[in-house]
Amino acid sequence: MKRKICYSIITVLLSVAVYAEDSIATVAPDATVSEAATPKKPKKQIYYGTQVKFDILSPVLVSGLNHWQMQHYEMAVNVRLAKRFYPTLELGYAGGKTHNDSVQYSGHGGFLRVGCDLNPLKKHPESPHALLVGLRVGTAVQDKGHTDCWGEIVAGCQVEIAKVNKTAFYMGWMGRFKILFTRNKQNPIYIPGYGERGNTSWGADYYLGWRF
Repeated sequence: MKRKICYSIITVLLSVAVYAEDSIATVAPDATVSEAATPKKPKKQIYYGTQVKFDILSPVLVSGLNHWQMQHYEMAVNVRLAKRFYPTLELGYAGGKTHNDSVQYSGHGGFLRVGCDLNPLKKHPESPHALLVGLRVGTAVQDKGHTDCWGEIVAGCQVEIAKVNKTAFYMGWMGRFKILFTRNKQNPIYIPGYGERGNTSWGADYYLGWRF
């Protein structure tokens, strides 16, 4: 009796083992085919580096303005996201003074602009060269804590001129059309980062910089 029970148990175990082996042999190939048929999508890259740029044009331009004794220095930092977008922060210091008859005008202080540029070129967005259009909001604080604000429409380009390992060197220019938001005529005549006070103003920068 005991032997019959043992034989029965062994027979059941062998049957389960054979069934399991048959199941593995039939399911595994299908699973492999399914995985091959639906490969995993690669993760999209968002961040493409940070760029630091220094304006070398403004110091040259302001030195040629005879009616203003001026100084202007600025730098920009941007981050390239999703190939086409460049959130940007620009910082600088500027000052100037002039006189009219017996009255002397002066103003100096720091300024900053924040905004974003877009590369509108549809072909080869992965290229390090870019055409850039964008918007800025600027503010300046000068003598006695006076503050001015303005907006800008900007357009320009940048070109990669050299690359060493993961560091790339750039040059490029940026033109600016500026619209003043604070228009009180009693405010200082000169606004750092904006220029002489007026409803609108123009500007340009020529940058040298690097990306890391």
